[in-house]
Amino acid sequence: MSNGITVRVSEQKQMLGERIYSQIGRVYGDRSDVGKITGMMLEMDNSELIMMLQDPDLFRSKVDEAAQVLKSSAPKAN
Repeated sequence: MSNGITVRVSEQKQMLGERIYSQIGRVYGDRSDVGKITGMMLEMDNSELIMMLQDPDLFRSKVDEAAQVLKSSAPKAN
């Protein structure tokens, strides 16, 4: 143990998820799919998520990519 600062992977994922959700909300506002995009992002490794959160351009790129996947998988209106 390193000075009691050790965080379990699941706890780290939860903290990352809260931060990602917050940042996506700031970037995309009131979109109803912020939770879905956050969930998609959380499928990445924690180390990738941390790196992404430190690079705003990379973060926006990944969020845009996830949003595009959601949009393309949405059922088409007739």
